[in-house]
Amino acid sequence: MLRTPVHGTRLDILEWLKDPAAHFPPEHHADVVAHGVRVELVAAKLGVSRRAAGAHLDLLARIGLLRAGGIRGRTYYRRDEVRIAEVARMFEKGWWTGGRAGPTSDPGPRRR
Repeated sequence: MLRTPVHGTRLDILEWLKDPAAHFPPEHHADVVAHGVRVELVAAKLGVSRRAAGAHLDLLARIGLLRAGGIRGRTYYRRDEVRIAEVARMFEKGWWTGGRAGPTSDPGPRRR
């Protein structure tokens, strides 16, 4: 679940949405800080199609790192700070290794 979102583009999106007013222009019908940003704005910033940007945003929303809400028939995305903090705590506790130390720098000889 969490391996897929670790992608430079998605990390950029999460970073931009920390302070959307600094990274996106103001919206006519919604406040980018309170309501989030539309797919079109993210696509323009990334320089990709709306569909490509939507795929990134949908994945982040499905795993709970973003919240999606609608205003006037448009979907706006914003960070879910509570969920992001929960995920960060899981990684701090070594969730991905079951609490054990991570891989060593010398994995030993490779078997063929």
